[in-house]
Amino acid sequence: MPESRPAGTVVSTLIKAPWIVTMDGARRVLENHCILIDKGRIVALLPQDQTQYSAQEIIDLPDQVLLPGLINAHCHASMSLFRGLADDLPLMTWLNDHIWPAEGRWVSDDFTHDGALLAMAEMIRSGTTCFSDMYFFPNVVARAVKDVQMRAQLAFPILDFPSAWAQNADDYLRKGLQLHDAFRNHDLIHIGFGPHAPYTVSDAPLQKVAAFSAETNMPIQMHIHETAFEVEDATLKSGKRPLQRLHELGLLTPQMQAVHMTQLNDYEIALLAQTGTHVVHCPESNLKLASGFCPLAKLLEAGVNVALGTDGAASNNDLDMFGELRTAALLAKGVAQNPSAVPAHQALAMATINGARALGIDQVTGSLEAGKSADLIAVKLDDVSCQPFYHIESQLVYATPSSQVSDSWVAGKRLMKNRELTTIDLPAVLKRAAEWKTKIAAQDKPS
Repeated sequence: MPESRPAGTVVSTLIKAPWIVTMDGARRVLENHCILIDKGRIVALLPQDQTQYSAQEIIDLPDQVLLPGLINAHCHASMSLFRGLADDLPLMTWLNDHIWPAEGRWVSDDFTHDGALLAMAEMIRSGTTCFSDMYFFPNVVARAVKDVQMRAQLAFPILDFPSAWAQNADDYLRKGLQLHDAFRNHDLIHIGFGPHAPYTVSDAPLQKVAAFSAETNMPIQMHIHETAFEVEDATLKSGKRPLQRLHELGLLTPQMQAVHMTQLNDYEIALLAQTGTHVVHCPESNLKLASGFCPLAKLLEAGVNVALGTDGAASNNDLDMFGELRTAALLAKGVAQNPSAVPAHQALAMATINGARALGIDQVTGSLEAGKSADLIAVKLDDVSCQPFYHIESQLVYATPSSQVSDSWVAGKRLMKNRELTTIDLPAVLKRAAEWKTKIAAQDKPS
């Protein structure tokens, strides 16, 4: 609940801006307001000429719009070090012949740590304050996230086969649950299950995941119905479409975050709505891998909560959520053959409050409201690409590049100030990325 404070109270930070896009339930866009922050949380949003509060720090942003930090609801952060390694290939060729062999050769503690820092630097600079990661060595990623002070969900991987991090499904589960126990009470880091896909995880470990999730309310994130081949192959082998199998195993619940979902019929859309399953839409990765088209407008019309993710930089090839929400809005119009499908406000919602809802943290973040964590970004509207503008939300979705993000805060901590990162040594991160590129390029590309 919002904290009640008397006029004249001193808060830590007061930020003034001409516009605030709140993404609250009333869809308020406030003009000439300020946000008051104390102890990492939003105390109030008030007209600039009416506040009686004093602040230790006053930040005046005369040509910026404030909005909730964007939420990248699905990525593989450390795969940023494979950016551009294997382009212009279908999914299974990309995975089997290139990415999995490269991961087998290179993935380690150091690789994962350096790749995660590179990804977080890119995400902060493009407006993301919270991300969901599904990758090996989540314990290492957790350490990097703590240092950077971003918000994150870490969905630890589960596979039937061994990797550099674990030997079998039970080993993945054991290590992941230990990580969950270690971060059970952390303010910024939440741990979830990350079974890779229906075709890489058998029934027994999935049943364990369903039972653990029901007992603990831990989230589950999984690649599902990503390609037509996946669905056809599963149906041929088992007589069941993957989503039907997962439903029978008890996995379709409000804890499930179903990623991609390009192959859905009307019955499955209704099933997702009925079970409260969330969908994480990754339009640019799906387009690049020619995986298919998520029926976004139909999902939203059915009442399914849809969030947005970039997927990994090895298949996107960026982690830019401004680009992702623009692509999502435009693609939805083309697929639905309806220019009114997914209007600007809805696209912003998918990248903010819907993402928070999918990750189970919408009481904490995703909108700018009194009582919530101060997770927000400032976007400059003074660039030639942003002028003139008539509608703030439309301008943000259809015209504003992510390079216009000037400042970023998570739990009141300023992670970027005037485009300069405050918790990441960017030259050092880029140096390490260049070193990894040299090592990886010196080897023959996986065949």
